[in-house]
Amino acid sequence: MSGIHELRAYCESIGCACHADEPMSRHTSFKIGGPADLLVRPADAETAAKVMRRAGELGVALTIIGRGSDLLVSDEGIRGAVLSFDEQAAKPGMQGPETIFCPAGASLTALCVFAWQQGLSGLEFAYGIPGSVGGAVYMNAGAYGGEMKDVLESVRCLTPEGGERVLGAAELELSYRHSWFTGRPGHLITGAAFRLQKGDPAAIRSKMDDLMERRKQKQPLEYPSGGSTFKRPAGSYASALIDRCGLKGSRVGGAMVSEKHAGFVINYDNATCRDVLALVELVQKEVLEKTGYTLECEIKLL
Repeated sequence: MSGIHELRAYCESIGCACHADEPMSRHTSFKIGGPADLLVRPADAETAAKVMRRAGELGVALTIIGRGSDLLVSDEGIRGAVLSFDEQAAKPGMQGPETIFCPAGASLTALCVFAWQQGLSGLEFAYGIPGSVGGAVYMNAGAYGGEMKDVLESVRCLTPEGGERVLGAAELELSYRHSWFTGRPGHLITGAAFRLQKGDPAAIRSKMDDLMERRKQKQPLEYPSGGSTFKRPAGSYASALIDRCGLKGSRVGGAMVSEKHAGFVINYDNATCRDVLALVELVQKEVLEKTGYTLECEIKLL
């Protein structure tokens, strides 16, 4: 029996949902990606630790993802196993009067709604960011003047060997689209505590709705994408530079630079990973030649 088959049998024996040869296009917001040999969906940190330890014993490569909102997966797929928490099992809860603990697999939207229901302010900026809580911590996600680093108190994680660790905010090395985890592959964020402030639920909801409306007006949410394709370069904005170069609407295969927001490369018409990469390269080349700015990708390639 191969390592993948042994890992699948083990995961199923401990009650973990498994899917063999699972198209990753079903698990990324880009709707792009070939099959993973095995997709494993643990319900909690304890089960995830068992999966990580067994994968290590069997020599099976393990790729960790969240909701796939900033990922571009190869058309050839992913060899080995992919671990992604079961979102339905991830429920935020109160850890103190103004502190929420949330499992990593929950969506950011679910966390924001829970905070509003508790009359807690501070997470409004994150409402509508399509990622998971774990992914948001990993990338120090931010929007509309707010970032995860503004509200994070601590993070729980598993080491590549399946051991547990808790990191306080000061240890997380949070900066623009960066955290302690971005340089340490194999660590699995399992949950995070958020310290917020008491607020008026009506005012909190109003701000959430306002920011969501701004997203709908400015971003091409009607098409699959990986969110903002490029990081913000020092001294400028990626979308402004791309627009200045006349690249809105540029296409390679089924991939297109959004005409609504130049900072988004969208899956306009059954795009492949190759289409997106070729278009990204074209944009980077044109922007560098015409403006002198080097655009760095924010989306991650698997």
